[in-house]
Amino acid sequence: MFSRTNFSTESGLIQGCLKGDRSAQRHLYETYSGKFLAICIRYLKDREHAEDVMIEGFMKIFDKLPQFENKGSFEGWMKRIMVTQALMTLRSNRHLMMEVNMENDSEFKDHNYELTSLEAEELMEMVKALPVGYRTVFNLYAIEGYSHKEIADLLGINESTSKSQLNRARNVLKEKIASLIPNERRING
Repeated sequence: MFSRTNFSTESGLIQGCLKGDRSAQRHLYETYSGKFLAICIRYLKDREHAEDVMIEGFMKIFDKLPQFENKGSFEGWMKRIMVTQALMTLRSNRHLMMEVNMENDSEFKDHNYELTSLEAEELMEMVKALPVGYRTVFNLYAIEGYSHKEIADLLGINESTSKSQLNRARNVLKEKIASLIPNERRING
């Protein structure tokens, strides 16, 4: 068995997991579960469902670990698996299917707003409240850093739909933020 000190380095942790060491696997899980649960919650609003997806994602990580080639970040590699698992869950569950509204293409008003006292937590709550399609594309593009081509491939949509969903998500967020500003000015002013 490995001692905990072998898990102080990423390569030691990976080697322990590859050899099936349960304490190494537990250490990996404990190290990243909070971060990966937050990722899953960004895609699946329901915490219980997100926890299930995170566990499935960890199972995939352990299963695919021999394929990790030490090219790039280990955390980034695991994060990609976790995001893919969340997206596969979205695609496979009918009640979670992404809605793509192409008919109402009217432009949103361009609101002037400032992010003076808007907290990151408040913004993430606004993102969580977006319709599934908007939220998914926004998360993939703005938070995870995927390109529109990568998003299109992951979701089985075309690039223009990805761009459209991102634009709509941004516009909805702008409207929500703009609606908060007058209330804050009234309270503070």
